[in-house]
Amino acid sequence: MDTGATAWVLTSASLVLLMTPGLALFYGGMVRAKSVLNMLMMSFGAAALVGVLWVMYGYSIAFGDDMGAGLLGNPAQYLGLAGLMEDTTTEAGGLPAMAFVGFQAVFAILTVALISGAVADRMKFSSWMLFAGLWATLVYFPVAHWVFDFSNDSGHVGGWIANNLGAIDFAGGTAVHINAGVAALVLALIVGKRRGFGREPMRPHNLPTVMLGAGLLWFGWFGFNAGSALGANNTASVAWVNTLVATCAAILGWLLVERFRDGHATSLGGASGAVAGLVAITPACGALSPFGSIVLGAVAGVLCALAVGLKYRFGYDDSLDVVGVHLVGGLVGTIGVGFLATSNAPAGVDGLFFGGGFASLGDQVIAALAVMVYSAVVTAVIALVIKAVMGLRVSDEDEASGIDQSQHAEAGYDFVTLGGGGSAARQSGAEARAPHLDVRSERTSEGVGA
Repeated sequence: MDTGATAWVLTSASLVLLMTPGLALFYGGMVRAKSVLNMLMMSFGAAALVGVLWVMYGYSIAFGDDMGAGLLGNPAQYLGLAGLMEDTTTEAGGLPAMAFVGFQAVFAILTVALISGAVADRMKFSSWMLFAGLWATLVYFPVAHWVFDFSNDSGHVGGWIANNLGAIDFAGGTAVHINAGVAALVLALIVGKRRGFGREPMRPHNLPTVMLGAGLLWFGWFGFNAGSALGANNTASVAWVNTLVATCAAILGWLLVERFRDGHATSLGGASGAVAGLVAITPACGALSPFGSIVLGAVAGVLCALAVGLKYRFGYDDSLDVVGVHLVGGLVGTIGVGFLATSNAPAGVDGLFFGGGFASLGDQVIAALAVMVYSAVVTAVIALVIKAVMGLRVSDEDEASGIDQSQHAEAGYDFVTLGGGGSAARQSGAEARAPHLDVRSERTSEGVGA
């Protein structure tokens, strides 16, 4: 057992777990004041549910022996993580199996939580929880098998993208970001638009919270990317540096677009640019040079900044730009490997710009398209079934008054107490006054529409 690798992977897993509360804050600050608690709860609810499902059967579906054609791991092989607690059971490189189980668990949690930003303000919490469990089971766990499960010399057979196709996805551009981005688009289309979308201002209610969430995401992402080396080694070091510089370049790219297009650079743009760069470098951080990472990050910052406006042109309501950032950023990073990869990096593959030809580029495109099609079809089936059985969205009245009150019987901010009212007045007046004050908070908040 390699204790150094074990310590690094467990630390990285903890960093990745922190990304889900970071995402909750990032998303929570972007919604209106009357929806902030629901946004936080969608991330925390996904974490609770997916964490349990991962132990029950998710890990086995993702990393059990392949059942044929590289599509699905054996769900019964590690049911309840049976047989994985012995000290002698290790992954390649002397890593205990349970360390790898924990590291991959937090990937699954984050991926599901990412989708929630597309349906902010309007989806029933019960329907979201059912969707999260079904989507993790039918979409994420199988796709994780395709992308992350490598065959080995002991006879284990893994997924088709990792082993048969040989596409490069170091830490989840396909399985995490393209997968979640496509699902977000499909779910947003089926749930429908927010009341007043395109007509009423829907500004972020707390931009400092958005910035804090982005900072926590950036911090945790070093565990996401560098931790995927599964050891404290040179590969992890290269991934760490590439993650840093790609994110920096993406922030600059996004802010430049805002400056030339809108006349000013915004804090929301800076936070969103950071996430766009992190998304793009995720599949590529082990295959690019630091200079190539800067180029990739800058391209991602520019393209994602332009892509977030597509929802107004095409009329789909992706509330918090999951499609524009995660789907577009994931595509930029995944396909960008086919152009910018260099054999000097740990992955050891040359892209088109380094004399590698079109073969690697073709593999990257196939991987991206396969995940997009599968995720879109299965997500649509899941969402349509839930819509028919129990409905997906809250009533118009509940949406207008605030989803926090209707779904959780709480408010994110106790405005009545701040006004100095007594206990009885607080209880009797909270529901009546909070919606009005939420609207006032929305109208006086700073920043561009989300």
